[in-house]
Amino acid sequence: MPSIVGPIKINSVGGGVINFGDSFYLAPKSADKSATGAGANNTGDFLNTNTGFNITNAIDPDAVDQIVGGNA
Repeated sequence: MPSIVGPIKINSVGGGVINFGDSFYLAPKSADKSATGAGANNTGDFLNTNTGFNITNAIDPDAVDQIVGGNA
């Protein structure tokens, strides 16, 4: 059934889904890429990371890695 939604102001959204009214299927999509060096994403207590020498190649020659389209 259709729904009527009044005036709405959204200042910011830091992730998640905003839904107004009726919905049958919600499929949010996102894609991201990161390049980090050795030992950069370690988490936990009492870490000891010995990397010695590290080179991270962050050059990305392709224009599009993953196309994120509509909710189909």
